[in-house]
Amino acid sequence: MVKAIYPGTFDPITNGHLDILSRAALLFEEVHVVVAVNVRKSTLFSLPERLELIRGCTSHLSNVHVSSFEGLTVDCLRRFGAKVVIRGLRAVSDFEYEFQMALMNKKLDSHCETVYLMPSEQYTYLNSSVIREIAALGGSVSEFVPAAVESKLRSKLGTGRGSGRKSGRGSGTKPGRKKPARSGKK
Repeated sequence: MVKAIYPGTFDPITNGHLDILSRAALLFEEVHVVVAVNVRKSTLFSLPERLELIRGCTSHLSNVHVSSFEGLTVDCLRRFGAKVVIRGLRAVSDFEYEFQMALMNKKLDSHCETVYLMPSEQYTYLNSSVIREIAALGGSVSEFVPAAVESKLRSKLGTGRGSGRKSGRGSGTKPGRKKPARSGKK
């Protein structure tokens, strides 16, 4: 039985993550989505919130399990009895970092293999940081994340549909700032 882990911060989980995960679930008998605990990285959602969101979005995948882990990826592999690390590659710019990580993991554990999956075309530009920014500015993220994630983002950021906030374009001011007064001169 081949087991794999899919590590990441998932802050929040996106349709791109779920695309990779659903395809990995077809390739491996067991996939562990492992939410990384990284004290050096600030997150919008707490660890319990991220775990809850991922569990809700993956409940239909019977061979997918969700948990968290703090430490080295190779130690996480050992914990779950896995040999494969799943990583998504969106663009060439991801490759250098991911290649370096794969080589280091292989150096730390010669049994570790990394499998790269490219997301479907419509998700190649997605990342969690961009999703958080769009949501924070009041833009719609419904195409990019499951409905439960969008709802939680709106709730967390105070940008619900009834908030009256727009995308921030055209106002000339940043959210929370007043427009500059006009002097009357042209």
